[in-house]
Formats: sequence, structure tokens, C-alpha cells
Amino acid sequence: MKGGRSKAEVVKSSRKSDDKVAGKRKPATERASKPAKKGKPEKDPNKPKRPASAFFVFMEEFRKTFKEKHPNNKSVAAVGKAGGDKWKSLSEAEKAPYVAKAGKRKTEYEKNLAAYNKKQKEEPKEEEEEEESDRSKSEVNDEEDDDESGE
Repeated sequence: MKGGRSKAEVVKSSRKSDDKVAGKRKPATERASKPAKKGKPEKDPNKPKRPASAFFVFMEEFRKTFKEKHPNNKSVAAVGKAGGDKWKSLSEAEKAPYVAKAGKRKTEYEKNLAAYNKKQKEEPKEEEEEEESDRSKSEVNDEEDDDESGE
């Protein structure tokens, strides 16, 4: 038989594939026992956004100046790289105005977040009452359905 496989080669190749599969797979009972992953909770669009750091405050200004100097540049990566290099070369005194602006934004954010959290604590009470009333209605309906099916 030209070009055919011998029995020894077939047995060896089947053993190799069996070893790979058996080594990596877990038994079905082990896979089923893991709890299902829950998705990420939905983000509230009303929640205030976190403030920009001092570097990002700096980048707001740097982007404008960089665009003026390099109007033909379309690469976002080039602007980011140049901004990062410039930020690293700045002294602490040169960074101070950006740090101050970032600090102002942070205090404003904290005030907004505190107001948001206070508002959130008040709202869930109303939602919980609605959920409880819905639950009680469904439980009553379930009991009525059971009575009807039994008759």
C-alpha cells in the first residue's frame, strides 16, 4: 500500500488527540456546578461622570496647540504620544495649574456625587413598595390559578 498509514501510525495519532482532549476538558458535572455569570449592572445615565485628571486637563490644551502646529496630522496616537512626552518633561511648577484645575473639578464632582447618592437613597423606597405590591398581586394570582386547576 503506497501512501497509506500503518496500524501503528493510526493508533499513535488517535492516542495523541485523545490525550489532548482528555487533559483539557473538565467533566460535565464540574462544568455544570459553577454558578452562572451575571452581566454587568446597567449604568445610570444620571450619575455624574468622574473628573479628568491633571494630565487630561493638560491634554485638552495640548491638543489645540498641537493641531495648530501640525494641521496635516490625522493620527490620534501621535498626538497622545507627543502629549505624554511633553507632560513627562514638565516640572512640578509647570504642572501646578493643571493640578489645580483638576482639583477644582474633583471637588465639584464630589458635591454632585453626594447629591446624586442622596437622591438615590430616597428613590429606592418608592420602587421597593411598587415591587412588593406587584409581588403580592402575582402571588394572589398564582394561588387563584392553582385553585382553578384543582377544581
